[in-house]
Amino acid sequence: MNIKWFFFIFFCLGVIFLSFFIGPTGFIPPGGLGKAIIWEIRAPRVMLAAFCGAMLAASGASLQAIFRNPLVDPYLLGLSSGGALGCALSVAFFPWLPVPLAAFLGASLAAFLTYSLARLEGSASRLALILSGVIVSAFLMAIVSLIKFLLDPHRMSEVVLWMMGSFALARWETVKTTVPFMCVGAAVLVALRHRLNVLSLSEEEAKSLGVSVGRERVLIISAVTLGVGATVAAAGIIGWVGLMVPHLVRLSFGPENERVLPASLLAGAAVLVAADTLARSVSSFDLPVGILTAILGVPFFVYLLRKARGEWP
Repeated sequence: MNIKWFFFIFFCLGVIFLSFFIGPTGFIPPGGLGKAIIWEIRAPRVMLAAFCGAMLAASGASLQAIFRNPLVDPYLLGLSSGGALGCALSVAFFPWLPVPLAAFLGASLAAFLTYSLARLEGSASRLALILSGVIVSAFLMAIVSLIKFLLDPHRMSEVVLWMMGSFALARWETVKTTVPFMCVGAAVLVALRHRLNVLSLSEEEAKSLGVSVGRERVLIISAVTLGVGATVAAAGIIGWVGLMVPHLVRLSFGPENERVLPASLLAGAAVLVAADTLARSVSSFDLPVGILTAILGVPFFVYLLRKARGEWP
């Protein structure tokens, strides 16, 4: 491990550690009443934000590699729209179905529809998957808008809050029920990180190297769906982390995915924990972290769009 990795790991873990003690009431020392606040309120929130950030960033790095598109993020496959639809259906028509479970099922359905639509013409090429994701996302969001129009405004507030993305309701039970799915998804991506460089080549070149492009692409997309679906179930829609973090990591560690993926896991955890700490500390009310990441992400996306102009058809 070189000195750059050492300082990088130390910095990321330091950000996460400090967030346990920082909040709207300022710094809380680890003792007495502060111990109860840290363990019962802040610890599950920080841990959930860390795992969600790590999963979103690793998913973004993986998808950007296999699609060879720097503008791709984990919600390319319509996962955010599927999660929002599941939440809306749970609130409006199936109150007996837990909202996190409904969001997870909706995200999984969106990924299935995207891949099925992309295969209508045979093999699911990169361009077909991207266009299918746009189509499925637009269709599902139209259904969500229809449900919002028909639903009682007071009941719809839960869906609106869910779509903003927040860790305000994080509890240990949420950690126990969603983090294992994120861990499985992240483990698959880490195990396949050596394949990402090959999969980022053209399909003909990858096949000539003996790689089963279709099978491994499905495996990676399935891992992303599982992990990101769990993040949607845990905290709602938190965008842009999967877009920004991998690019920031590449500035320091280069384009090799064997380094980018594990670094994105750490950086994603630190970035989302820091964003959530800022969101719950800047005012007396709990600002949804999804709003903050969107404010930061939009100008970053514009920068990437200008930089990538002419590089991708």
